[in-house]
Amino acid sequence: MTSTTTQSAGAANHTPSVPSGAPTTAHVPPPARAAALTALVARHAELTPNALAVVDGDTTLTYGRLAQAGRALAAHLRDHKVTRGDRVALLTTRSAGTIVAQLALWWAGAVCVPLDPAQPRPRTEAMIADAEVTLTVGDAQLLDAAALTGPVLALPEDPRRWERDSDRPTSAGPDEAAPDSPAFIMFTSGSTGRPKGVAVPHAAIAELVTAPDYVTLTARDRVLFHSPMTFDGSTFEVWGALANGAAVAVCTVQRPSLEDLARHVERHGVTVAFFTTALFHQLAARRSRVFAQLRSVVVGGEAMAATHAREVLTAFPWLELVNGYGPTETTTFATAHRVTQRDCDAPIPIGRPIAGATVHVLDDDGRPVPDGDRGELWIGGSRLAHGYTGLPELTAERFVDHPDAGRIYRTGDIVSLRPDGPLEFHGRNDDQVKVRGFRIEPAEVEHALRREPDVDDAAVTVDRTGTPEARLVAFVVAAPGPVPPPAALRERLTAVLPAHLVPDAVTVVEQLPLTPSGKVDRRALTERARAAENSSTDTPTTVMTPLEQAVAEVWSRALGNEVTHADADFLALGGHSLLALAVTDDLREELGIELALADFFAAPTVAAQAALVERALMAAHSDLHPETSEHSDVH
Repeated sequence: MTSTTTQSAGAANHTPSVPSGAPTTAHVPPPARAAALTALVARHAELTPNALAVVDGDTTLTYGRLAQAGRALAAHLRDHKVTRGDRVALLTTRSAGTIVAQLALWWAGAVCVPLDPAQPRPRTEAMIADAEVTLTVGDAQLLDAAALTGPVLALPEDPRRWERDSDRPTSAGPDEAAPDSPAFIMFTSGSTGRPKGVAVPHAAIAELVTAPDYVTLTARDRVLFHSPMTFDGSTFEVWGALANGAAVAVCTVQRPSLEDLARHVERHGVTVAFFTTALFHQLAARRSRVFAQLRSVVVGGEAMAATHAREVLTAFPWLELVNGYGPTETTTFATAHRVTQRDCDAPIPIGRPIAGATVHVLDDDGRPVPDGDRGELWIGGSRLAHGYTGLPELTAERFVDHPDAGRIYRTGDIVSLRPDGPLEFHGRNDDQVKVRGFRIEPAEVEHALRREPDVDDAAVTVDRTGTPEARLVAFVVAAPGPVPPPAALRERLTAVLPAHLVPDAVTVVEQLPLTPSGKVDRRALTERARAAENSSTDTPTTVMTPLEQAVAEVWSRALGNEVTHADADFLALGGHSLLALAVTDDLREELGIELALADFFAAPTVAAQAALVERALMAAHSDLHPETSEHSDVH
């Protein structure tokens, strides 16, 4: 590489872009707010000890109590031989205790490796091994259920207990993490079939969230914490609040429905929230009342639809809507753009660099492209991750030392610089895809499929890419012998892959189509998936019961296709977890019943869900009229 086209964070709102062809030396200043996250909490605990820091259902923690609990638990961890530099996995449900545990790990000098209780055990074990975890701490029940092979330590259920024990004698140890030390190791999808761990330093997160200029966030705010701990959006939700003296409102429902989110926001007076793009689209399409309570919404993960942005800004004109962009390797968000009605006449830009980041739009030879031309986005500045744990070659490939720009990260994303300054996103330059906010390497899913004994080959693609209806579709070539049922293959994948990597549909084919160059023709596969889905809607209409018809109508709206028979399968028709949220919300509004997502996916046909609805209505009727329940006879 030679020179770069850059924007610096300091120029995010005022400086014009560099003229095309003009060599530029990118000055990367040291982080202005380099600090450990523990220091930020300690500062607010000292200045405003009685201010609310965390609310979790009926549990509340002030900043003073949060710091006391974190330090006491850190002492307990040191008593159990946790020391500086140890990598400690954390397996908990989302709660106030989760936040106390993270602080305690850092005050004990350790690195936090978040684990997802919903992930299959083999994946969890692989992450623990790759991160070189020395201890796993967490909820006792989750640890028992996980049955991990390494050492474990159960944490108390009530984080306030550690506040009461904070004066007990403790072993000596570090009371502050170094700003450049890793705070988290977060795992992203890996093309080799194994997830890859990204080591994110304290200072990078602190700089992102301290007094941000890309979103309004003050000590008066309450920020919704509803993302999984393993998703980097949670760093903004938790530490964006605590770095600024605001309060974290923990959503205690582990798989919240759209209604759950609205109720939680209303109950706790939440003012700031982060939503993945796909979830935002679902909420926007329904003009969810969640926006009526919020003042600021940050959206990220995929391209934002201008129509949904316009709908929200029209219905809720006071809302501050921010489109954020950034891979985990650049600490959650590297660029951001405040969306206005004027932006909705064209593709929504991903904005300008924020909080110490720099952006570089380069061609295949590493040269800057003229303004308006498309090039690959490289990101530099002070918020880059350290790299991938245990993968020095991949780290050297993706994190490159540039003589002028310093260390920069290759995103693989194609962008262009608009004349007025912000960046526009144009997709990927490789096989990596985004589905419902998750960054996915199709090769990881293909690898898992090829390991099945009755599968010879596999290819995974995305249908309806870049839309809220995007879905992961797999095609497999069967090995000699009995042909594996697609439903059975999906079921087996759930035991080795997290839910977002399990394909929404699996199709068995005789052979994979190839391009003239001998590569898998993914476009042909995508077209075949769409044709198969369309053909499934051509099934002749069958007579349905009134409840089945009501369920089918709700499905039809969510799926965008008419559902005409009781045996229709939600997943086979292109449904996925976010569309399921919309369906359960409609069933609640129209039929007055609450259907949990777990029950929804356990009964994925129209007939099965109608039966669930009928039982729920019968139960509600019995509660309202107990005198009639003894004499009812249902046939």
